[in-house]
Amino acid sequence: MNQTYVTLNNGLKIPQFGLGVYMIRGDEATKDACLKALELGYRHIDTAHAYQNERGVGAAIKESGINREEVWITSKLWPSEYGEGITMEAIDKMLKRLDTDYIDMLLLHQQFGDYVGAWKDMEKAVEIGKVKTIGISNFESERLEEILEVSTIKPAVLQVECHPYYQQDALKERIQKYGTIIESWYPIGHGDKNLINEPIFTTLAQKYNKTNVQIILRWHIQSGNIIFPKTTNSNHMKDNINIFDFTLTDDEMKQIKSLDKNQRYFTLNLQQQEAQLSGFKPAD
Repeated sequence: MNQTYVTLNNGLKIPQFGLGVYMIRGDEATKDACLKALELGYRHIDTAHAYQNERGVGAAIKESGINREEVWITSKLWPSEYGEGITMEAIDKMLKRLDTDYIDMLLLHQQFGDYVGAWKDMEKAVEIGKVKTIGISNFESERLEEILEVSTIKPAVLQVECHPYYQQDALKERIQKYGTIIESWYPIGHGDKNLINEPIFTTLAQKYNKTNVQIILRWHIQSGNIIFPKTTNSNHMKDNINIFDFTLTDDEMKQIKSLDKNQRYFTLNLQQQEAQLSGFKPAD
């Protein structure tokens, strides 16, 4: 298995494929899932304070025996942790939960609250070595440009919904000059059978002796997206990462390109999102 890496705008190389642990409940279940993934060759784990399972991620990396430098940890700050001084304290707490000396990638999880103040603290954390790389998640409104304009360190990644039905071409154009790269959540369209069973994926799966999902994940890799499909099933984990022994042709990539419907699965507007998220504060 030859993992692919993407060079970020700060020169660091990030594993393009990893494991997402969103909705894995509890540290023990998270540790077990991460250990399985690490054994299979995964070297990138995507978590968040809001997921309430960072301790499980840190414990798995320690227990795996793999050198810390070989495993990329991404985590995210919640809006209740935004603000100068507040964010630096939150980063220190995150380091303790993950039981690590540094975080490879730290993201602002949502585009609400004092995200500008938080970004200033994140830049300071990079300067003193607590964090290697910083980025943003779910910034798709005009607040994206606000962060891009006020930042000294430009976001390395932007984590958003992205899949063959919603390929995010316009968003990629907005961030291209900053060297910011798309990370995809819902990489297989929230498991939508209509997407997964598109005839082109079935045809290509037969050609390459792969599954339809593997074809979609391979499309992401060749599109330059960073992905981390979530699963606790060891067989699915093994299948998901088994996408580096074949390459889709330019014509096949164009056929998949034509599937873009500008259709997303998470459809709340900005005000609805803020109202939905405002009452939640993750525990330490």
